[in-house]
Amino acid sequence: MKLKRKINLYTAVLFTILLLLMNLSVYFLFSGLMLNSQLDIAKSEAIKTSEAFNESLGTIPDRDLLRAYVPVTGMIRIVRTDLKNTITVTSQTEQILSKQKAVYYNGEIIKKLEIGKQSYIFDSMPIILHDGNVANLQIFKNIDITMEIIKTLRIVLTSVTILALIPAFISSSVLSNFITNPVTTMINTMREIKESGHFKRLALKAESKDELYQMGETFNHMIDLLEANFEKQKLFVSNASHEFKTPLTIIESYASLLKRRGANDPKLFEESIEAIHSEAVRMKDMTEQLLMLAKHHERWDILPSRFNLVELVEQTVKAFQGAYHRKIILDGDFLPTITVKTDEQKLKQLLFIFLDNARKYSDDMIMVSLGIDGEEACIRIMDKGIGISEDELPKVFDRFYRVDQARSRKSGGTGLGLSLAKEIAEAIDIRITLESKEGTGTTASLFIPL
Repeated sequence: MKLKRKINLYTAVLFTILLLLMNLSVYFLFSGLMLNSQLDIAKSEAIKTSEAFNESLGTIPDRDLLRAYVPVTGMIRIVRTDLKNTITVTSQTEQILSKQKAVYYNGEIIKKLEIGKQSYIFDSMPIILHDGNVANLQIFKNIDITMEIIKTLRIVLTSVTILALIPAFISSSVLSNFITNPVTTMINTMREIKESGHFKRLALKAESKDELYQMGETFNHMIDLLEANFEKQKLFVSNASHEFKTPLTIIESYASLLKRRGANDPKLFEESIEAIHSEAVRMKDMTEQLLMLAKHHERWDILPSRFNLVELVEQTVKAFQGAYHRKIILDGDFLPTITVKTDEQKLKQLLFIFLDNARKYSDDMIMVSLGIDGEEACIRIMDKGIGISEDELPKVFDRFYRVDQARSRKSGGTGLGLSLAKEIAEAIDIRITLESKEGTGTTASLFIPL
């Protein structure tokens, strides 16, 4: 069964049950009150009649006294213990009651009776007659009017229930449509994506921020992630197939050369091994960088923490100097402590990328400065290398773009460093600026919110 029909059925059935329970409760409560009221009235009249008997004991004939107290629509009688000499007075409209067999009761009895097609209240109360004998004063009172009122109430409540079910079913249908329409739209969108192969999003109305809106918003966000990952994977395959072609060709050429003449030419053997090793290392670095770029930021396991930026920069510079034996000058008087909150390891990776670029494109010393610029901490990495021309500067963050193809290849560059740096910076909320002049050098600035 479809969700729409389930909601429609369940809400309609639940409303019907609640309406029936409510109307049945009203019916039984009202009918019970009406009958109890009639029983109380009958008992009250029986008490008054018995009191009148006691007051008029022996002064007024029993039949005359009964005629004075007979109900307009009923019967009154005196029943002795031996069921003889029963005195009965019946109203003109209730002659059927005179045929009722007399029964003597030891105690007081009050109840509802059905005689023929009519309803009566029967009340039997013990009294003492003028001759000292005990008898029953029995009163029958017609309550057809009360029962008609109860019957009318039953008809009204039944009609109201039936009439109320019509809007109930309509409202449940509207409710099911309201709930399932976004789901249906989402299903149709998924089918369109499946059939066309193009990512699509739901059109959301921002009148209310309810759960249905949040579901649509989450769906659109999921589509954004899928599209971003799809594009990254497509770009990864394209870039990998393009960029791996050159090193694989070099490796294949040198391997073929080794196979033909390597055993007899030590110089050629050494050159070939060096070239194959260099290209293998470059392919390894390129693969790692491509795999990281292929991941979405949310899968990078970013772990923000508070730390002293001064200590991090000093440790990173010291480690880089030890690894590459390059002179790096920490410029200026640092503050003893600059506290920032970001991913420490990702920031260190970012610093290594820019320090490595400075090393590759400059043979001179590298300068690193650290300070505060407004509400941001600023790290500047400056080199005195070949620099970047003004028209090429906006392109350096593009994947596989190299300012100097020959020099990049010689230094082992993959053209992915700055692309990766840009992705890392966006992921950990760091702003990057590049200033460069051809033949003079380049300055990379990292701005970290305090």
